[in-house]
Amino acid sequence: MHFPFSINVFGQTILLHGLFEFLGIFIAFRYYLYLKKTDGDTIEHTNRLLIISSAALGAVLGSRILGSLEDLPAWLAARSFWVYFYGNKTLVGGLLGGLIGVELVKKLLKERQNSGDLFTFPLLLGMIIGRIGCFSAGIYEETYGFPSKLPWAMDLGDGVTRHPVTLYEILFLTLLWISLAWFKKHFVLQQGALFKIFLIAYVIFRFLLDFIKPGWRYFLGLGSIQLACIAALIWYSRYMVHPRLLIISKRYYAR
Repeated sequence: MHFPFSINVFGQTILLHGLFEFLGIFIAFRYYLYLKKTDGDTIEHTNRLLIISSAALGAVLGSRILGSLEDLPAWLAARSFWVYFYGNKTLVGGLLGGLIGVELVKKLLKERQNSGDLFTFPLLLGMIIGRIGCFSAGIYEETYGFPSKLPWAMDLGDGVTRHPVTLYEILFLTLLWISLAWFKKHFVLQQGALFKIFLIAYVIFRFLLDFIKPGWRYFLGLGSIQLACIAALIWYSRYMVHPRLLIISKRYYAR
């Protein structure tokens, strides 16, 4: 395999990474609209639009802030502070920035209902598609792992066999989707529980995954993404300590 993967369209070379990022966002949004129509939405239409808008803005800002903080010395030494800021992004920052944006606008709107469940499966779908794009970029996008001699280690474009961390993430997200669908079918969940379980599981996974990814570290061998994951887990710690805040009861079906 030759990284980065690309296709030729009318004589123009198009990198699959950018194409899959676009497809991930587009398909995930269409899936969200489908679920909104089939499952219904308890949040008033105008409030939902404002929530989506604040989530998108928070995701863009959070993604680039945390992405730039992945290598703080490089950011501070960059010729253009804002070009570096715009050119770096990370998925964890997008998720947490979107979450902060939603919580802030809900407080302004005095919206008391949890809004995340409807986003959960579309987010998973978009993340899986997007990570396929990241894999297609190999080492030319900062989602590769440390060198490894494991049987499944891969040469991602620099002649070194490495942990294919994007494939690990795709596998994890697929299993998480299956698990959440199972939980939804077999348990009566509190409103918003599906999203909370998704986010808790994902940040735990990313915290562990980043130990096998290269990058600048702040202290105790932890990078900016791992520190953000710790902050998210502290914020959601009450749900991990008291699962009853998430799960009401087991579903019982008539035989």
